[in-house]
Amino acid sequence: MLTRRHIRIKVMQCIYALTQSKDESLQKQEKFLRYSIESMYSLYLLMLSLMIEMQQRAEKHLKLSSKKYLATASDTYPDQEKFVNNRLLLQLVNNEGLKAELKKRKLTNWSENDEYVRILFNEMVEHQLYADYMTSGKSSYEEDKNFIIALYRDIIAPNEKIYDYFEDDKLTWVDDIPIVNTFILKLFRKAKENRPPSFFLPRLLKDDADMDFAQKLLTKTLLNDAKWTKEIEGKTPNWDKDRIADMDSILLKMAICELLNFPTIPEKVTINEFLEIAKEYSTPKSSIFINGILDSLVREYKTEGKLNKIGRGLI
Repeated sequence: MLTRRHIRIKVMQCIYALTQSKDESLQKQEKFLRYSIESMYSLYLLMLSLMIEMQQRAEKHLKLSSKKYLATASDTYPDQEKFVNNRLLLQLVNNEGLKAELKKRKLTNWSENDEYVRILFNEMVEHQLYADYMTSGKSSYEEDKNFIIALYRDIIAPNEKIYDYFEDDKLTWVDDIPIVNTFILKLFRKAKENRPPSFFLPRLLKDDADMDFAQKLLTKTLLNDAKWTKEIEGKTPNWDKDRIADMDSILLKMAICELLNFPTIPEKVTINEFLEIAKEYSTPKSSIFINGILDSLVREYKTEGKLNKIGRGLI
């Protein structure tokens, strides 16, 4: 679920938080890093459970509608239970493993804040996407899946109230929301009717090596801060260190740390990854500035024999 780029971003966020708070406790930052990574999975589970809540609200709405005397526009749909019986939705609703994870983590956010479910449900039933789906006259897993993808992409993911709610709940989720939304959409696109329940409960990290990478990158960047600062100053003689943006400084130190301490990661991968992160999280010109310094350092390290890379894909 989490890529190495996401992990680098998590480490960057921890270091930035430390520099802003002036808290030099490495142990505290290591704990926060692990918490930040693991809480991302809770966000993923909450977004999936939001889909379940939408289905359950639709069921309740149907029961109430059957007791009404006045018809509404939705009562004219040929199959009023079409959304309730959406095959992809039912894979989530009937997923015992998903229910167990939600219970274990005590993720009862939507039952305690059901107004968000109501807002999304009302927006859905008033949307043209819903009307087209409910009146199509078709019935297939593929159609059900395509509707859920469109529902999530066009109504749920961009909803500002949901975004504000998550931002208020956990600050670390601000940057996680786009990542989780993108992952869920990819997951839905790969969904099939015969997928096992475990398909919807992917591993947060590919393996233990990813967490080791995160911890090592954080620790070695922080413990060698003075050393990395001198490396940067050597390549920016005309720059006062206070003129270098905090985020640029952090990304440069992390990149230098990775170049010198992770022999199996090709230098091109390291440089490209940090340039992409800089484009997203720093100033418009940061990637050019960072690229110039890293290119110069890589040439110097190669000449001095400091860049000892091993493994495949290093050419």
